[in-house]
Amino acid sequence: MLTFHREAAGRRDTIALAPEALVIAGWAGRDEAAIRHHIDELAAIGVPPPSSVPVYYRAAAATLTQGPRLEVLGPDSSGEAEPVIVSLADGLWLGLGSDHTDRKAETVGIALSKQMCGKPVGTGLWRLDEVEPHWDELVLRAHATIDGERVLYQEGRLTALRTPRDLLARRPGGPDLAPGTVMFGGTLGAIGGIRPAARFEMALEDPVLGRTLTHAYDIAVLPVVA
Repeated sequence: MLTFHREAAGRRDTIALAPEALVIAGWAGRDEAAIRHHIDELAAIGVPPPSSVPVYYRAAAATLTQGPRLEVLGPDSSGEAEPVIVSLADGLWLGLGSDHTDRKAETVGIALSKQMCGKPVGTGLWRLDEVEPHWDELVLRAHATIDGERVLYQEGRLTALRTPRDLLARRPGGPDLAPGTVMFGGTLGAIGGIRPAARFEMALEDPVLGRTLTHAYDIAVLPVVA
């Protein structure tokens, strides 16, 4: 069960959701150069390029988590800050999440790797139609703690990513997300390359309406053999 604190038209409420489906949109960039950058950085760690873009992967809804600590098997995973679309009974909402992925498994199969790690999501939501008019002004940012140092890991405006309506229109299952569906909307390239971290912090800033969504989690690496 997930709990979200929603903000719309200056009003706030809290809602609980038992997610029923999880979709992860991959290679969702609007800029071909940015897409190539992300494909190249994954190729550098042995991940084969996609057959087409964007790609829509399915993963178990049970992998979604809002906990402050994410347990992963082995040292080869890393986070990716992404805008997240949440379909509720009263429409579409925008949140924030991390497509945390096992990079070693990704070299074998991307769909497999998506299933192997929990998918952290923040507790804040904005009504999507309130931010769509200024989507390109939203700023996505992530910091990672690597070898004891907090570094800027991702940063950029969402002008680099396809809009939610564009992603939905291209989805093989059709443009309508059933209530209870969560869709990750693509990511920005990692500054300095993809690498593991002990802590991952992310933010989605709306400079037009003057508000920010945030979420953070620590990564606990479990040994492969006890």
